[in-house]
Amino acid sequence: MGKNDPKARLKAYRRGHRGEWLASLLLLTKGFRVVERRYRTPLGEIDLIARRGGLVLIVEVKARPTLMAAMEAISRQSERRIEGAADLWLARQHDYGRLSVRFDMIAVLPWRWPVHVENVFYARQ
Repeated sequence: MGKNDPKARLKAYRRGHRGEWLASLLLLTKGFRVVERRYRTPLGEIDLIARRGGLVLIVEVKARPTLMAAMEAISRQSERRIEGAADLWLARQHDYGRLSVRFDMIAVLPWRWPVHVENVFYARQ
């Protein structure tokens, strides 16, 4: 089954939705409110946007077999795309000047509770 196989694509799509649902659940337990799911812009898509007070999380969700594989799945190009999409979302917020933004990743690993990695873009530099 390759990337163009309809069954493989459907399986990946369902795995992605399940991963985002689990990631949302994790954020809720930490006191965040998920304000956007699969936020689409001309620059790209953000998996989840969550808020707790003035803190906004831009979250990339990766379902992978290991934490390292999930972290490696976010390329520099993906980072720039996500940052651009986040700028568009932030520009539409009435309280933009009071917000703090953080770029996080939630790794959905087999048979484990998801792992929340804060500041994922900056942790690798």
